[in-house]
Amino acid sequence: MNLQQPSAPLLPPVHPDVQMKPLPFYDVLDVLIKPSSLGASTAQRFHQEKYFIFALTPQQVREVCISRDFLPGGRRDYMVQIQLRFCLSETSCPQEDNYPNSLCIKVNGKLFPLPGHAPPPKNGVEQKRPGRPLNITSLVRLSSAVPNQISVTWAPEIGKTYSISVYLVRQLTSPLLLQRLRMKGIRNPDHSRALIKEKLTADPDSEVATTSLRVSLMCPLGKMRLTVPCRAVTCSHLQCFDAALYLQMNEKKASWICPVCDKKATYESLIIDGLFLEILNDCTDVDEIKFQEDGTWCPMRPKKEALKLQAVAKVEGEWTRSTVTMFTCKEDSKCTHLS
Repeated sequence: MNLQQPSAPLLPPVHPDVQMKPLPFYDVLDVLIKPSSLGASTAQRFHQEKYFIFALTPQQVREVCISRDFLPGGRRDYMVQIQLRFCLSETSCPQEDNYPNSLCIKVNGKLFPLPGHAPPPKNGVEQKRPGRPLNITSLVRLSSAVPNQISVTWAPEIGKTYSISVYLVRQLTSPLLLQRLRMKGIRNPDHSRALIKEKLTADPDSEVATTSLRVSLMCPLGKMRLTVPCRAVTCSHLQCFDAALYLQMNEKKASWICPVCDKKATYESLIIDGLFLEILNDCTDVDEIKFQEDGTWCPMRPKKEALKLQAVAKVEGEWTRSTVTMFTCKEDSKCTHLS
């Protein structure tokens, strides 16, 4: 009788082939700890703890120290930072930041506070805290002679394994990202004209034919006139939003959601619209335009229309009748075709 030995449990790899999603506001200078699996142990059922060690080179220490900057309000911060990130141990695609449950982090023995406050548990189940990169520079020993230790405590989840990684990064600003967006180039105006013609092409199944399309030159974010008109290449609408304002808002709180269609509009997918740039330069006194079927456009300017009203007044004891001319605004539907 042959008895088979029980197979050894499959342990997650120490350095799984996990890739973190790039963060637009950070340039990665060095990888200090490659994505490393937190693993799952059957010895500890409720909470697990794991230690990680990394050391800085003299050059890395120097880069961090010389990047110290004074921020508004008298605060000081480093523009070159040590960044800690967590994600699911998935290899199918680049991973977004994702915290394990009941996460607790200590850097060199000191507790690192997680950003924001987790909502109170509902029905006894802990609410998931939204993941984001963690700047642990303030607790890191800026010395090449002494290594740094990170202690991670978390509650395991059935069917989920997490990874931890540490990077040396340079924090970027929204004006720099706007500059990079401009350097990427401006989309040819003909691309938007083709999109207009496609949208205004008569649908044989539709009883109502659309022959024109009105678009605002105001940014839906700040309700101000567009300066750098852009949208994501994944968006199907013509309406643009202002790139400078969009980047400023995501610098404060990254969401990367299109303010027009509420779909994902990542930094990598943004493109400046050449046709809208032309229109903004040609029309400085209007806030709305109308596109025609052939891709041409015209400004929606208000047109004055005179109305003669009869007014009766008492002058020097006698009643007199006079005509008063008033002006009302009416949209100018006459288009000047520009291409």
